[in-house]
Amino acid sequence: MDSLSKVASAIDGQVRDMQNLFVDMLRIKAVNPRMGGPGEGDRARFLERFLRENGFTVDRVEVEDDGAPGGVRPNISAKIGGEDTGRNLWYISHLDTVPEGTRDLWKTDPFEPVIKDGKVYARGAEDNGQSLVASLFALLALKETGAELPFNVGVWFVADEEFGSDYGVKALLERGLFRKTDLVVVPDAGTPRGTDIEIAEKGLLWMKLTTEGKQVHASLPKKGLNAHRVGMELALELDRLLNGKYVNRDRLYDYPVSSFEPTKIEPNVGNINTIPGEDVFYFDCRVLPEYDLGSVVRDVKAAAKRVGRKHRTKIKFEEVQIEPAGPATSRDSDVAVLLKKAVSAVTGVKPRFTGIGGQTVGNLFRRDGIPTAVWSTIDEVPHEPNEYSKLANLVNDAKVFASVPLLAV
Repeated sequence: MDSLSKVASAIDGQVRDMQNLFVDMLRIKAVNPRMGGPGEGDRARFLERFLRENGFTVDRVEVEDDGAPGGVRPNISAKIGGEDTGRNLWYISHLDTVPEGTRDLWKTDPFEPVIKDGKVYARGAEDNGQSLVASLFALLALKETGAELPFNVGVWFVADEEFGSDYGVKALLERGLFRKTDLVVVPDAGTPRGTDIEIAEKGLLWMKLTTEGKQVHASLPKKGLNAHRVGMELALELDRLLNGKYVNRDRLYDYPVSSFEPTKIEPNVGNINTIPGEDVFYFDCRVLPEYDLGSVVRDVKAAAKRVGRKHRTKIKFEEVQIEPAGPATSRDSDVAVLLKKAVSAVTGVKPRFTGIGGQTVGNLFRRDGIPTAVWSTIDEVPHEPNEYSKLANLVNDAKVFASVPLLAV
């Protein structure tokens, strides 16, 4: 039996254990503390215990966060050695989840996993629990079969991905824990058949705009200034301006143009018969790498200034988050070539290379000069009510992850 068949057989023999660990992990609530949750601590300790019980040495990197229980955010890692001990293949998945959202939309308890029709329903099942457990059991299969590896293979389970990665990957990169020669796979995006290997991401800009007015009774509009009307005018102006200016297309991306979407609005007044004196709205911008996010910001500020002058009021602009796009990973890079071979060998699918508008931590690695590929087999239901993961995807993705280093021999 060749090495690919051995690790596939080892994973098949661990299906029950894989399923049990998956369910037990999802029971441990790990909602990001910056979203009102308890954080990753309990989940990290659970996984660290499992790794140690299975013979792994675990590295734990804690990043201080006064807003988290215990004052720290945990990141844990384990690996097995290969012939080239100076090079690593890393699988990076995240521990934290978003909140459940509106409970009434869930058919089951989001934090009590339910298995039905080959699916596990729970918050965080697809984002990012499936890939975390798949990469963990891929590592376990490589260890148990004694596979000869050309380089080290390891996993990182990181914190804070759902809120910008300040206490996760950003902190790990700042501490120099990755090398430019490393191969990085981020299994945090994908398609139902595993057809897409993501090698590029758009730049991200989240912005908040606050318009000032004068609150008065709605029957006396001339006495005040309707901040909501000013806000709507500005939102429409930005929608026309940005979508009309940044129009280039790039067919690498699943959505081939930049997007500028007005999204969240904050409550202004609590009753119908009051003209609001303040209005707050947000834009989510996903911008092709050829465009400078600074240019977008300048355009937005200029438009806000124009509308403000027109109504003789102030409009405040704030960057909620800004993440420039890193360079695309080359299709000929080792990580892209090996991952493509592994997907084809295990699934029979011929994957294509693509770019996405959503951002993963893969963008952070690319910005740091580390070629990174993003792949998994998912139904694309993250953050939705009744989020689920298919158990078949969990098993097959583990086989793909275990195959990547073996195809480099």
